[in-house]
Amino acid sequence: MERANKNMLSRKVTIRLSPEVFNKLNIGYKKSTKQKLSEYIRAILMDKPITVYVRNQSYDDFVAEMILLRNELKAIGNNFNQYVKKLHAMEHETEIKTWAMLNENNMQLFFKKVEEINSKISQIEGKWSQE
Repeated sequence: MERANKNMLSRKVTIRLSPEVFNKLNIGYKKSTKQKLSEYIRAILMDKPITVYVRNQSYDDFVAEMILLRNELKAIGNNFNQYVKKLHAMEHETEIKTWAMLNENNMQLFFKKVEEINSKISQIEGKWSQE
């Protein structure tokens, strides 16, 4: 029981910091894996190792680009599904031919977007293979 009391945090220390020093301290804390600012400060005072999160900027860029590409693909897929539903609702061959001619432009746009997406993926792949 006596040992548990030894490890208990019972003393409070209050300090004042300039905004610049506090910002520096807070930036370090936010980069660390510590859950509380007080834990971070105690680790600094006791010269304990502090684990820091490391961000991989190329990975963050990749994720952002993939989110945009996913949204584009969803929009293209929704449009494609609508076109197919309309096509299935048509009964006469002349309607189908007219529809196909009118939607030729949309098909070209679809293939252009798919090529754009493939190109972006290749660019990202090239970046990652260089690092």
